[in-house]
Amino acid sequence: MARIRQVERSAQSRTSTPQDVSLRLLALANNLWWSWNSRTRRLFAGLDPLLWESTRRNPIATIHRLPHERMTTLAGDQALLRELAGCEQELSQYLKARPWYQRAAGVRAPGALVAYFCSEYALDDSLPQFAGGLGVLAGDHLKSASDLGVPLVAVGLLYRAGYYQQQLLADGATRAVYPRYDFAELPVTDTGLSVRVPIAKKSVKARIWRASVGRVPLFLLDTDVPGNSPADRRITEALYIGSDDVRIQQQIVLGVGGVRALDALGLRPSVFHLNEGHAAFCQLERLRLATAKGKRWKAAIDAVANHTVFTTHTPVPAGNQRFDNRLVLRTLAQVRDSLDLPDQTLLDLGREKPGDRRESFCMTVLALRTSRHNNGVAALHGDVSRDMWRTVYQTTRAKDVPIGHVTNGIHAQTWLAPEMEPLYAKHLRPRWVGAGPADNWWKNADRIPSAEFWAVRSRLRRKLVHYIRTRLREQILRRFGPASDLSAAHDLFSEDALTIGFARRFATYKRAPLIFRDAKRLARIVNDAKRPVQLVFAGKAHPADMGGQAFAQAVYQQAASAGLRGRVVVLENYDMQMGQMLTSGVDVWLNNPVRPQEASGTSGMKPPLEGGINCSILDGWWPEGYDGRNGWAIGDGRALSTPKAQDRYDADCIYTLLEKKIVPLFYNRNSAGVPVGWVKTALHSMKTVCGQFNTHRMVAEYWENYYRPAHRGEVK
Repeated sequence: MARIRQVERSAQSRTSTPQDVSLRLLALANNLWWSWNSRTRRLFAGLDPLLWESTRRNPIATIHRLPHERMTTLAGDQALLRELAGCEQELSQYLKARPWYQRAAGVRAPGALVAYFCSEYALDDSLPQFAGGLGVLAGDHLKSASDLGVPLVAVGLLYRAGYYQQQLLADGATRAVYPRYDFAELPVTDTGLSVRVPIAKKSVKARIWRASVGRVPLFLLDTDVPGNSPADRRITEALYIGSDDVRIQQQIVLGVGGVRALDALGLRPSVFHLNEGHAAFCQLERLRLATAKGKRWKAAIDAVANHTVFTTHTPVPAGNQRFDNRLVLRTLAQVRDSLDLPDQTLLDLGREKPGDRRESFCMTVLALRTSRHNNGVAALHGDVSRDMWRTVYQTTRAKDVPIGHVTNGIHAQTWLAPEMEPLYAKHLRPRWVGAGPADNWWKNADRIPSAEFWAVRSRLRRKLVHYIRTRLREQILRRFGPASDLSAAHDLFSEDALTIGFARRFATYKRAPLIFRDAKRLARIVNDAKRPVQLVFAGKAHPADMGGQAFAQAVYQQAASAGLRGRVVVLENYDMQMGQMLTSGVDVWLNNPVRPQEASGTSGMKPPLEGGINCSILDGWWPEGYDGRNGWAIGDGRALSTPKAQDRYDADCIYTLLEKKIVPLFYNRNSAGVPVGWVKTALHSMKTVCGQFNTHRMVAEYWENYYRPAHRGEVK
């Protein structure tokens, strides 16, 4: 602290030019460490609060757009200079600190370097390169790897249009809008290097960009470069769109191009971690390199597989990417030739049943066949995955399938609301810098006084209600809605009512409309004058998922129905900021997928940071987290004979929980207006969930059980 005060005093004493201040601010903005440092986020927001919001809280765009007069004023503002110096010092201290990996005895592995491949990364809305949970998990993984000091580099693609922006039309239908981003206003730097990627008969050029995530470099490949054909420039145009022909080209750039990019950068990973099957083509490039060094095919497979970790996220067979065999052979022609492989040998790498020419090529199967360290993302998902992929391992017994599990987590600092930080500082006393996987501030959560905790919870709910009203007004204005709707939005929702949130990808198995199955019963619950309830929904369906979009439309129409109008809202264009607002502001987080189709469901791990409580099907991570006192289980895990019967049973369980337990507990107040029983449950949720279901624990578990053995080439 003394050093920080000295730096701040020196900042006051020196004269700064507008250009000096701008360059210092840009240097801070170019390390995404600021995205989980609340002081630096406040610094950027304070440059021009309105401009900050209009740029979607993008510090680089904000700095670029600051008028010269404003920057001149800031250069002479001693408060700004003190804060800037303090933030610079905090970043410097963070980067110089000895993290867990360096401190912990017996943890390090000399020469180890993990290369983490993923098709999307959700680090911050200012780098819009993600669609949903896979990207959020990947972004949080990188942040914890940085905090822990794990030697890791990451590889992905840089999409010119990112993922689509969602607009809901007047009838609730989805309109997909694809902006084009100016990379000069993203926190990425051109490395000046590029690689050539063999696609079909072509050689496609891919530029290598770098984003800094604390200590972790993230390298992103971009084919929108001069010299490529218009079609090739569009390969990295947008995430998860286009025909299979485009998708397979993207995955070749990610996999094959990613390996070549690491080589061009002079990096020699000892472990390759494929986060989902999208990057599995990197295995073919690694096999090419191994055979070029003289290894025979079986030895090359072993050499590659022994140093590969593969994480599968999809418990539904249809969710695993498959490509037509002719498309694979055509697009991978140069790769196949460089490996000197017969067509069927190449295709068999991606078939559950080698030799079955009717079976299409599966990216997950390719990853499983070329990795010896495989895992699902929750205990239940591990069970499902072992059963699902028995054919690949030619066994009828799921227990013989070599797929383990590492239960997902979240990066706590990223998802912690600023309003909660003073309460944490006073009662939990976290030491974020240098924290290790065993550090658990939340074990003392039940010591937080009920009245103090409830005051912060109420503040967060009020903040969320204000946010909902603002977003709804924007939605109404954008679609030229009537003045009556605009007027009603100003008073929509109560700041004191029990607020339930449902926000996630609108995939059909997640059953967003389930709670509306008996709309009359739900209306009686939410419209109780003495004990009102309100529900907020948000989420995107894949642009080609008509079923998911129909679910979003059904929820939207229910929100506008006579019995529920004013008690249910749907917010469009779900992003990280909205996720932070909802997970911190709602009282109950609702999750009702078809069991066991939810691989993990990390969104439910976020509300307990702020005292939110889960109400969930016993799926994904919840069977591991639920202890009977830290939330509510919908049903008992039973599987009924038909989807209709399952929906009826699960919906009835939700209504009964609301009527008998959740609503009464929330509104049972003491003389001071504090729901003591509710607070007890919320603090127990914080105590039991947050210390376990975070990415510090998760990344350390990857290191101990997967990365270090893979680095050594060990096979269990």
